[in-house]
Parts: sequence; structure tokens; C-alpha cells
Amino acid sequence: MAVIEHPAAAPPGLTSAEAAARLLAEGPNELPRTGNRSVLRIARDVLKEPMLTLLLAGGVAYLLLGSLGEALILLAFATFSVVVTIVQETRTEHVLEALRDLSAPSARVVRNGEQLAIPGREVVRGDLLLLEPGDRIAADAVLQSAIDLQVDESLLTGESVAVGKLASAASGDHRPGGEDQPFVYSGSMVTRGSGTALVTATGAATEIGRIGQSLASLDTEAPRLRIETAHIVRICAIGGALVAGAVIVLYGLLRGGWIDAVLAGIAIGMAMLPEEFPVVLTIFLAMGAWRIGQAGVLTRRAAAIETLGSATILCTDKTGTLTENRMAVATLWLPDGSTLTPLPDIAMGEPFAALLKTGTLASAPHPVDPMEIAIAAVAPPSPSDAVLIHGYGLRPDLFAMANVWRTSDGTATVAAKGAPEAIADLCRLPYEAREALLAAVNAMAERGLRVLAVASATASDTALPEDLHAFAFELLGLIGLADPVRPGIAEAVSAFRAAGLRVVMITGDYATTARAIATQAGIARGEVVTGAQLAAIDDANLARRLPAIAVFARIMPEQKLRIVEAFKAAGEIVAMTGDGVNDAPSLKSAHIGIAMGKRGTDVAREASAIVLLNDDFAAVVSAIGLGRRIYDNIRKAMGFIFAIHVPIAGLALLPLAFGLPILFGPIHIALLEMVIDPVCALVFEAERAEEDSMRRPPRPASERLFSLPMIAWSVTQGGIAFALLAGLFVVESQVGMPEQEVRALVFFALLASMVALILVNRSYGTSLRAMFGQQNKALRYVLATLVAVAMLILFVAPLQTLLRFEQLHASDLGVALAVGAVLLAILELLKPAANRAILEHQRVRIG
Repeated sequence: MAVIEHPAAAPPGLTSAEAAARLLAEGPNELPRTGNRSVLRIARDVLKEPMLTLLLAGGVAYLLLGSLGEALILLAFATFSVVVTIVQETRTEHVLEALRDLSAPSARVVRNGEQLAIPGREVVRGDLLLLEPGDRIAADAVLQSAIDLQVDESLLTGESVAVGKLASAASGDHRPGGEDQPFVYSGSMVTRGSGTALVTATGAATEIGRIGQSLASLDTEAPRLRIETAHIVRICAIGGALVAGAVIVLYGLLRGGWIDAVLAGIAIGMAMLPEEFPVVLTIFLAMGAWRIGQAGVLTRRAAAIETLGSATILCTDKTGTLTENRMAVATLWLPDGSTLTPLPDIAMGEPFAALLKTGTLASAPHPVDPMEIAIAAVAPPSPSDAVLIHGYGLRPDLFAMANVWRTSDGTATVAAKGAPEAIADLCRLPYEAREALLAAVNAMAERGLRVLAVASATASDTALPEDLHAFAFELLGLIGLADPVRPGIAEAVSAFRAAGLRVVMITGDYATTARAIATQAGIARGEVVTGAQLAAIDDANLARRLPAIAVFARIMPEQKLRIVEAFKAAGEIVAMTGDGVNDAPSLKSAHIGIAMGKRGTDVAREASAIVLLNDDFAAVVSAIGLGRRIYDNIRKAMGFIFAIHVPIAGLALLPLAFGLPILFGPIHIALLEMVIDPVCALVFEAERAEEDSMRRPPRPASERLFSLPMIAWSVTQGGIAFALLAGLFVVESQVGMPEQEVRALVFFALLASMVALILVNRSYGTSLRAMFGQQNKALRYVLATLVAVAMLILFVAPLQTLLRFEQLHASDLGVALAVGAVLLAILELLKPAANRAILEHQRVRIG
């Protein structure tokens, strides 16, 4: 391997013995491994979840009761849920491992006065690093020498452009970002130039190590749906226990036989267990993950989809999220005041072409700098016979670079580009021309553009001066470059606002650039707060100012985390987008972390709950819409569950209270549950979103999954159904209808009531007539299956014997259908008033 020559006489570096001693004392240059949870420990934690525990308990209980089919279904759901959850939890254990992979695989150092290539993990404090284009820097270090050195620190800062580095006196306090600093950081990439740097920190002591420690200390936010469901399950479990106890007491007191009473209580109690709740959540969230996957969104934690639907704040990174994370020429300016916005298919005049061509000639022959690549992408071809004969690099006292090119006709041209002030100085511009130049620069800067000035001069091929000031440069113009906003961003932000979400930008870039990008993206106007200003205010003042802030600029990673935590403390449901290492702590802390799939780092993806596979920010709109649809449909399904269990419970208790024949045994309850489960899992999951789902504000953070008005409406539905069924049961029993015929009649009337409850709960506000026009194939399949089962029961004698039914007459079936029709008519009349009460309750909570 060739020896790399560096400009300044490099010190001999550490000796091998010194390096070995420090490696032993301070440890390798890598992030410390955390005590990852084993699969068994993850499984144990997963099984503590009420949802999965209830599934398993319900399956085992049905198995003990002899309902093998129902037991196998529940156990299959439980096993699937456990396996999927374990896989997802295991993947989250790799967050720090992904961060570890960002350490340099190798590094070039000076030891014993010789250049050596060593593994990155063997770099120690005090080593002298040799930096070249393409190198990933192995540790935090301070520059000892630098020639035109530029470093991409976007992983740490989010800045879309590499920053220049200068070997100068080092101050005590330093952080990534900003031009002309003497510090370089682990994980960043050298894009241009060369240098030497003295290692000051390795492993966990580096800036990237601090991010790793922050990730290790954060716990992923528990999904709200899981918390709320656990609350509902506890309530239902208490209710089921009370019903079972009442059955045991009534049966034992009224009919004797306490053993039979206990068995009856167990059977009824199992029938009252709300195993549909975990089934609903498992199926709805799994189907939601599949549906959103069709839109290019990968869901790493299914519950995050629902939570995203309730988000109130969307904190978004700029670089790579709102913008394309690539530089592009945005504007050209000529000294006569002419401007041009170049496009790939636009024909530009000669002065603009000469400006771009000279800008390319002033760049590296094989550019790696993003701005030089952007200029080359739109510049006309350079002369094929041009030969580079000399180059002038950036100097601390002159922020301009130049190349001297000779053509076949013997002429030599000097092409220069750099900071507008430096080029103006080289061109010796008069006052008026300089002021015009600076005015154009300021106008571009206000739009968030990076600005380069370009000039040219002729040269003698034989005697090239050492100083660029010796040439007679002519100003050709300005090139304004920008990290362009992604297509569709403004429309997506507008959709967020319509849905009641507030969008806030958090970026490591400069305030002027951030404000310009925020304006282009359509983010509402507000205050711009810089990292320095944020550091100067306490949490109380930050909380007061949060509602007025639209942009956070020049923000460090720990400040992003502080901002997210501040929004959470204010009661907001926070979604956070990002793609870099610097975003990982805030992505993990947010209620919903959203990472870019293509441009995002492994660290960002592993710390997130949702990944945009195509880096399409607009896909978040679809995810929010789906989240709201899922939440609405879960509420509809659970409303149906509450409603249908009221008549089931009532009909279980009514015969005991009035000394009438027992209607339903465990086999009837199991049959009903096998109807209820697919209704919940298929029909309501397939319901389309409510028309206003993306025009209404997010639900309040304190809103329960099932509010009191919704519970009251469900109980009312079930209560009316129970009243109709109980009346039918009592009347037919009193007029002398045989017990088995009464049981069959009430059972079929209950099925008709179930269909009525399905139709009523399909939509909050849509009329029954309009609902019949909405496509829901699952509903048609379920109704067809229900009719088929009813026909089998009616015409297959062994089934009637098993269920202790007697053959019904056509008039009896007409009565059963009439009960369902009457129930549907009553509930449709009451639904508008119930929905108004529910909406008013929500408005009060929001207000």
C-alpha cells in the first residue's frame, strides 16, 4: 500500500507499547455491549401482557370445558401473537448493535513514527489519525493539520452539506456542526481534502457514544391502546366474575345442587369473558400493518399504527425527510442582474452556461463534494482537450479554490469558486458592484440557499504565481444551491393540518435555511428557536413557548430528545420522523418513531416503530388515516361486543331469577361466540373510514378507548335487545310453548338481534340506507355463513338434538326476524341522538 503524504511534519505518534497500555486501561474503541434480553426473558415479559394472557386463559378454559374448536382457535391466536411479539421485541434489542456498526472498520494511524492500518476498535486516545477522502473517522479528535478538509457530519447534526474544517487553536467546548472548527467526530465521513488529527475520545466517550448511552437509558413508550385495553379487560373481568357469582348463588338458592351451581357459574363466567377484545386487537392491528404495508410503510410495532392515528404533534427532521438530502442548483445570477432557475430540460444562454462550466472547472476533476456534484449535473460539457496543470486549495485567509486548465490551442484558463466575499476580493470589485453582489447573496440566503461565487482569468502557462490575487479575475456570477424539498411535501403538511396535527421542524441546520425550507413545506409560521437559545431557557419557559414555535434550528441530538420530552410532558401525542443517528434517541422516545427506509441509518430504523420504505413523507398521511380508521373500527367492534353480551348475560340470569327453564348451556354460548368472533374480526375490520376521519382533530390524550357515552350507548343497545328477547321468552313460556321450542325461538331471535346490532354499529353517522350502498364483502360472507348455519340447525335433526331444539314453524321464524327488525328500527331512531352525545363529550374533552 502506498504511503500517504500529509502536509505538515507529523509527530511520531504513540509507541506500540503506549497504545497497548491505553487499550488495556480504557478498553476498545466501540460502544459497550448492553445486557440484551434473552428470548426466554422476552417471552416471559410478553406473557405478562393482559391481552395475551387473556387469550391463553380463554383457550385453556374452553379446552377444559370441552369446546375443542373454540379452544384451538383462541390458542392459535395466542401462539401467533406471542411469536410475532417476541420477534419484534428481539429486533428492538439490536438498536445499539446497529449503532456499533457505524464505528470505523479500520483506521490509519501513526505509531512509532510509521503509518499503520489498524482495526477501528484498536484506536486509542492519543493516536494520530490520518484522514483522506472516503474515510469514516474512527474516533473524536482535534485536527493537527488540514488541507481543504471537509467532513460530512449529517449522521450527528442533520446538516445536508459537508462542513469545512481548519486546524486552529481548540476551545474547551465543542459540538458537531458549524464551519471552520478544528474538531472531527467518530462516525462522520471525510468528503474532501486531507489532514491529521489527535484522538481525544474513543468508545462511549465520543459524541456517537453519548447517543448510544441515551438510547440505552430510554424505554420505548408503551402503546396507549395496550394500556387502554388492559383497563377495559380489568373492568370486564370484574363484571364477568360478578355475573358468575350471581349465577352460582341464584342457582344454588333457587334450585339446590351447589355442585351444579358451581359448574353453571363457571360456564356462564367463561361465556362472559371478553376474549373478543384481544382477538379484535390482534386481527385489527395485524391487518392494519398489512394494509399500510401496501402503501410502502413497514410497521415494526403494530400498535404504533393506532397511536399514529391519535398523534397531535408531528416533529419532523429536515434533511432527508422534508428534503431530498442532496444538493441541487436552484438559482443562477449574473452581474447584470439576470437570474435563471435551471431545470434539466431548459435551454440556457451562453452567460449562464459559461457560469456553470467555469464552476465545474473550479471543482475537483472527480468530485465527491455534494455541491460540486450538483454543479456538474447541470453544467455543459467541459472542453475535452483541457488538461489540469495546477490547483489552488482553500486557505484560512481565502475561502476560494481554483484550477488552472490548458487547452490544445495553448491558452490557460483559471477557474475559481468560493465564498462570495472571497471572490469579490479576487475580482477587485468596485463598491457598487460589490454591493449588488452582496444583495444578491443575501436574497439567496433568505431562501435558504448555499451560495458560491464564480470567476475566471487567463494565465501564463509557464509562470504561475503562488497567490490567486496575482490574477486578473472577472466575476461570472453566483450559483445558489439547495437541498430541494421533496415532491408532495406541501400537500402532505396541508393534510396534516386539516387532520388537526401540528407540524414542527427540528433540524441541525442553520436557522435561515430551516425557515426557508419550512416556508416551502407549508409549515405554519411561528417562532424559530436555535439550539443556543434552547439551552438558555429552562423547562418551564420552554413549556410556555412550545405552542408558538414552528422551527427548532441548530439543534443537537440531546436537544431533540428534550424537545420531544417537552411535548410529551405537555400532553401531546408525539410522532417523530428522522433518518440519522442524531435522530435515534428522539425516535425511540416519541410515542411513534418514523424512520426513512432508504436513506435512513440502521440506528434510526431500529429505534423507530414505523419505517417509510420509499422515504415518502406523504405516506405518513395514509398511515394517520389508517390509524384513525383502525381506532374507529376497534371502537365499533367493541361497542358491538358490549351490546351483544348484555342480552346474553341477561338471558343467562333471567331464568334463574324467575324460575323458568334454563335457556342456554355452554354449547349454545360457544356457538354464539363462534359467530361473534368472525363478526368482530372480519366485518368491522373491513369497514371503510368515516368520511370525516381526516377532517376532525385527534382525540384527546386522556380519551379512553371506550368513553362513558359510548358505553352507555352500547348498554342501551344491548338493553333494548334484552328487553325484546326477554319479553318473547316470558310470553311464549307463559302461553305454554314447549321448553325446547322456546329455546330455539329465542336463539334464532338472538341471532336476528345480532345482525341488527352489526348493522347499527357499522357507522357512527351514516344512515342505514347509505350503509347498504357501502361495499363490505366480509359482511356479505358472514351473513351468508350465518344463514347457512341457521339452515343446518333448522333441517338437520342431530344438530337439533345436540342443541336441545325443537323444529320451528314458519310463523316462529317470522317472529324471530321481527324481533331483529324492530330492534334495528328502534336503534336507528336513537342513533343520531346517541352520536350527538358522543361527539359533544369529545368536544368537551378537546376543549
